Amino acid sequence: MASKVLRAVVLGPPGSGKGTVCERIARSFGLQHLSSGQFLRESLRGGGVGVLAKQYLERGLLVPDHVITRVMMTELEKRRAEHWLLDGFPRTLGQAEALDRICELDLVISLHIPFETLKDRLSARWIHPASGRVYNMEFNPPHVHGIDDVTGEPLVQREDDKPEAVTARLRKYKDAAKPVIELYKSRGILHSFSGTETNKIWPYVYALLSNKIPPLRSEEEH
Repeated sequence: MASKVLRAVVLGPPGSGKGTVCERIARSFGLQHLSSGQFLRESLRGGGVGVLAKQYLERGLLVPDHVITRVMMTELEKRRAEHWLLDGFPRTLGQAEALDRICELDLVISLHIPFETLKDRLSARWIHPASGRVYNMEFNPPHVHGIDDVTGEPLVQREDDKPEAVTARLRKYKDAAKPVIELYKSRGILHSFSGTETNKIWPYVYALLSNKIPPLRSEEEH
């Protein structure tokens, strides 16, 4: 492990495969994969800010800036001396500025996936709400249609994954993310990767990270 603590972020629109990329980075380089979605689900089991977040999640809405920022800052404060990789945060300039106040990022990976590919992926996506497990009916379907593999509970399609909502959701993401991407680009820490398949993007991401931190396992072992 490198002596310096490495802090990295993976940015990408819904359906871009950033969760998969983060999992591979975590396994290959020993970074903690910190998912904003996971922290939100954990916060729902407690009180305080979790109660606020629950009201939005139950309606299938994005949790507002100030709520998710409070959740994330609390978790990151506990990890000041650790290597980590952020997934799903920051999504807005306000969140990026809040992150600036507690740490300095070393690396930002931005995934660019064609609009039509994202639309197809999202429209085929179903989730198990309690765990956050995601299924894609085309390339990662459940063993039994409409049923979670682990619990046997029913899967749901989020309101904003339904075809008619996907276009608006992707536009909204793009508008919010643009100033975040510009901010990190201006600092010289942004690295962008384009493609339609995670497996083809991954070798380039692996090569980039290998220059920053010694890998624990080879690229082929992902």
